[in-house]
Amino acid sequence: MALGRNLGGFFISLHKCIIHSMRKISNFHTHTMLCHHAKGTPRDYYIQAAREGCLALGFSDHCPFPANFPDIWPHIRMSVEDSRLYIEEIQQIKDESPFPIYAGYECEYDPAFDSWYDELKSAYGADYLVLGSHWVTDGSMHLYAPELDDLAAIGRYIDQTIDGMRSGHFSFLAHPDLFMMGYKRWDENSIAWCKALVDAAVDLELPLEVNGLGTMREPYNTERGMRYPYPVVEFWEMVAQSSARVVCNSDAHRPEDVIMNAWRSRDFSSRFGLDPLDSIFAMKQ
Repeated sequence: MALGRNLGGFFISLHKCIIHSMRKISNFHTHTMLCHHAKGTPRDYYIQAAREGCLALGFSDHCPFPANFPDIWPHIRMSVEDSRLYIEEIQQIKDESPFPIYAGYECEYDPAFDSWYDELKSAYGADYLVLGSHWVTDGSMHLYAPELDDLAAIGRYIDQTIDGMRSGHFSFLAHPDLFMMGYKRWDENSIAWCKALVDAAVDLELPLEVNGLGTMREPYNTERGMRYPYPVVEFWEMVAQSSARVVCNSDAHRPEDVIMNAWRSRDFSSRFGLDPLDSIFAMKQ
């Protein structure tokens, strides 16, 4: 009986040691139910992150746009009115969290709305903005990058993405290899496009994101073997040969993924010897 109690105490102590020594990681790409295509409140993500070991947590719901914006995705982003509730809920968590909490927005870039990105910080409570380059502007339309296979359109997409990187509005480029979902070939075109993104990231010292959500996508067979739609192995091999900064994020759409996907991202990045940033804020000091 005494042995049983002693063993029980041993395993309890061991469990406490494991929890205490568990490495904490950060995540700056988190979506909530307020963007209409994710689950959970900010508090749900905070509770899960605290349970699993979090160094810093950033929320990045798709930003609201002004009423005159010809939006391709009105159903996946909050309204301007919703942003007030978003910031209020995150602020409540900030006040009680033992680790840093940040309020951000994931934004597509369009130069016609340069002043809006500044307003998201000054009037809508953003601590940071994420460049989530999902489309290319085509007149009054926006074409979805993962569906592009036209060389000229992809070239314009790369140019627009780099313009967004140069704008100075954004803290990192999310899923930089997302466009490869449409153009699945690794040839002189994709090499040139990817090199342009990596070179811009190096010149601007703007981190590139290894996206954990992409590692949950179903792999498909290519002439180079089985591949995730993103992150793209060949792209990150190129990054590893450069001095580009890297951030590993979850892109969580469910509370249970908020830390797990971040670990998946780090596991993927470790294949290339990358050394991810722990914070997108520390690098600015």
